[in-house]
Amino acid sequence: MPRFPLRALIAATLAFTLGSAQPALAWGDVGHRTIAAIALANVSPATAAQIDQMLTAEAGLGTPTCKVKSFADAATWPDCLRGEAWRWAYTFPYHYQDSDVPGPGFNAHANCPNGACATAQIERDRRIVADKSLPAAQRLEALAFLAHIVGDIHQPLHAAEHDHDHGGNGVKVSYAGNANGTLHWLWDSAMAERGVATAPSPIIRTYSAAERAQIATGQPADWAQESWVLARDVVYPQVFGHAVAAGEMPSGTFAVSDAQIDAGAPVARQRLVQAGLRLASVLDAALGQ
Repeated sequence: MPRFPLRALIAATLAFTLGSAQPALAWGDVGHRTIAAIALANVSPATAAQIDQMLTAEAGLGTPTCKVKSFADAATWPDCLRGEAWRWAYTFPYHYQDSDVPGPGFNAHANCPNGACATAQIERDRRIVADKSLPAAQRLEALAFLAHIVGDIHQPLHAAEHDHDHGGNGVKVSYAGNANGTLHWLWDSAMAERGVATAPSPIIRTYSAAERAQIATGQPADWAQESWVLARDVVYPQVFGHAVAAGEMPSGTFAVSDAQIDAGAPVARQRLVQAGLRLASVLDAALGQ
């Protein structure tokens, strides 16, 4: 399957970002497609060619209502599977791994029953993608989950929760006419979309070797720790007005202003770039480049 030229890829992704009215899940389509586009623009040509070849195994996934025609589709595919929970519900815990805020920090060994959590699944999928002896459809499935979950773990509320709020899903917010939103929804959608739309320069581009060396660092547990710190220091205080204490759960619906979205957008944008470049590094390593 041929790759999109980088210029066309940027244009298509930004058009989707600015025009989408789809409901958001885990960074939403905008966030995950942006991460995938950054990664694809920064992998080696040999890795990109292998990804294209892997995409030809789409029929073997057996998900005709969830298409995987491109790497961007692959990155959003795991969320599409929520429409067939009877078949795919066992994969839903792969998308997150929450540690309590406040607390000592992210714990990679907690909240991971039988390896069903984000950090463990990233490693599992990396190994499957790298193993060319495995069936093509199995490797494509792993590629899709790898692209998606690396993105998810960079969303602060996929690595943190406060007072059992399930990553901010229990915190009600009102924004842009939606009186029934949640804090998790806000970061999946408005923050990511504003972060991309207000970038001072295109974030989907080929980054320099120096930029990649600076940004594409760490391991999944390190990325989750970064997210946990952002949840503690930025995400929760932004809506509650102060750092939360253990056992404290402010009640009611919190009105969120455009100014608050503008303030959070650079954080979301940074996380999308970090996820994209780190995903590129993981893919190059897994595919032997």
